[in-house]
Amino acid sequence: MTSSMSRRSLFAATGALLAVGLAACTAKDPLASQAAAGDNKGYIAGDGSVTEYALAKRSDPVEFSGKLFDGSTVSAAKLRGKVTVLNFWYAACSPCRLEAPDLQSLHTEFEPQGVDFLGVNIRDEVATAEAFERTFKLTYPSIMDKDGGVLLSLSQRKFVPPDSVPTTLVLDKQGRVSARILGTADKSTLKALITSALAEK
Repeated sequence: MTSSMSRRSLFAATGALLAVGLAACTAKDPLASQAAAGDNKGYIAGDGSVTEYALAKRSDPVEFSGKLFDGSTVSAAKLRGKVTVLNFWYAACSPCRLEAPDLQSLHTEFEPQGVDFLGVNIRDEVATAEAFERTFKLTYPSIMDKDGGVLLSLSQRKFVPPDSVPTTLVLDKQGRVSARILGTADKSTLKALITSALAEK
């Protein structure tokens, strides 16, 4: 009797430990948690993780082209020679709305130093995107990327996970990705990444 009870107690304790362990793993994987939530919010937000790429380990310059909401066109080649910030967004994305004022503030601060800011809108019609820009008083342009051309070109290079919005990239003066932020861009962090790219020879 005692032996049987001991075994049952041991199994119960083991099961409890496994449950705690599994819960801990889920807590440490925010993307998995969001996917499992099934809340239909339409995006998987990154966790704010920052990746910096050392000069010697940067890939070749990125390549993309697209049409801006004002009808003009832009390409990666036209941006070479300047530090560029690329921000992937769309209007209904809550983290995009959260970071928009900081992005505009940094654009205002760094524009005199020759830094280009460029949004990449992956979902919206013109009217929706323009309403977002008016709401947050954004003065830098955005690419219309509903067809996914820019997103695909950078996701194939593994810089932008297709379902992680927002994502912000800092391109160095040669057009190579020098840093990436998955999720909401912290203003002080992004400022430091831009400043570091500007300082490079």
